[in-house]
Amino acid sequence: MPRKRGTLLIVDDEAGPRTALRVAFKDEYTVHLAEDGPAAIEIVQRERVDVAILDIRMQGMSGVDVLQRIKFIDPTIEAIMMTAFETTDTIRRALKLRACDYLNKPFDLADMRAAVTNAMQRRTLDTVILNNNEKLQQLYEELQREKVEGQIAQARNEIYASIIHDINNPLTVISGSLQLIHQRLGPEAALDAANLAFVKERLGIVTRQVTNCVEIARRYLSFLRRRPDAFSQIGVNQLLGDFEQLLQVHPSLRGNELAVQPLGQDLAVKMNGTDLIQLLQNLTVNALQATPQAHRVRVSGTVLAAPLALGQFKDAPGERLLNVENFQNIPPLVQLTVSDDGPGIPLEILPRIFEPRFSTKDVRQGTGLGLNIVLRLVKEGNGLLHVKTVPGTGTTFTVYLPALPVLA
Repeated sequence: MPRKRGTLLIVDDEAGPRTALRVAFKDEYTVHLAEDGPAAIEIVQRERVDVAILDIRMQGMSGVDVLQRIKFIDPTIEAIMMTAFETTDTIRRALKLRACDYLNKPFDLADMRAAVTNAMQRRTLDTVILNNNEKLQQLYEELQREKVEGQIAQARNEIYASIIHDINNPLTVISGSLQLIHQRLGPEAALDAANLAFVKERLGIVTRQVTNCVEIARRYLSFLRRRPDAFSQIGVNQLLGDFEQLLQVHPSLRGNELAVQPLGQDLAVKMNGTDLIQLLQNLTVNALQATPQAHRVRVSGTVLAAPLALGQFKDAPGERLLNVENFQNIPPLVQLTVSDDGPGIPLEILPRIFEPRFSTKDVRQGTGLGLNIVLRLVKEGNGLLHVKTVPGTGTTFTVYLPALPVLA
């Protein structure tokens, strides 16, 4: 809050005007006297001054020079200039430094009182405005901190949920493989060559999926720490082979048909290999779970040697095109398609399928994070995501990613 008693600084190298002004204002304000510029600057550095009365023509530093220095120390000080030798240049310089008034010597006491009162009122208003601005700035910074902390907490929760979601698939494979191993190694089973080969194969799958779980968790935690890993130049066909082997033992495949077609020309994509497998796995598991009825799911890859013609995509109710603004449409591109001949996606829910935790599945079958993770991975890879669905016919998800040669 502004103080009730203001502070007045009188700067004049003549003792007469200094004394007269002190007597005039000592009952209303705290008054400081200075006989030259350096003394005035020292007072302003030491005390809080509301209004300064400055004589322009003084020995050594002029009043305008003093005004410039004290405004540098405290820009909110109000200043009244007085002189017996008025010039256009001094008026211009004083006004440029935001002096609030200008009086001639010898001054009329009534005029000086009016000038000081006006200056004090301006100072009070400036102080109130400054205090309010500081409070608003503090409130804004507090709100920003709360917002950022809330976003960080939300991001952490989403990342932890994503880790749980994405390691669920390899854990399911691990569980199923261990059950099959247990069946082969029952108390009455003989460990012949065929059973031994089967166990070795399943243990190899378990080992790969354990590594996959660790890699998924590490990737998400590196994102949480804002230290994303660089992409690896592993061939897409090798990743498609690992992906197909993973899905062949996934429970969602039972009763359904899965076909995986590799690229004609093997390339790598600008994405971590684990991320690409997770992307394809989320899309494919969704396709396999599209209906309890037996159906076909096809995963295929194509190399595009020319930029993608974005005009081919239609603005239709059954289609969505995502991340156009960040898509690096520079050939070569890898096109990865996951399609099914299931019932399709109802058009009324198509706009919501990429929202986090939105799902039409039973709680035991889905968390609503799979497609949201797919979209995030596509964005991180500067790719493009297209979905087209025809009710009663099926759905196709197509991902376009910037490509580069396979690392030898």
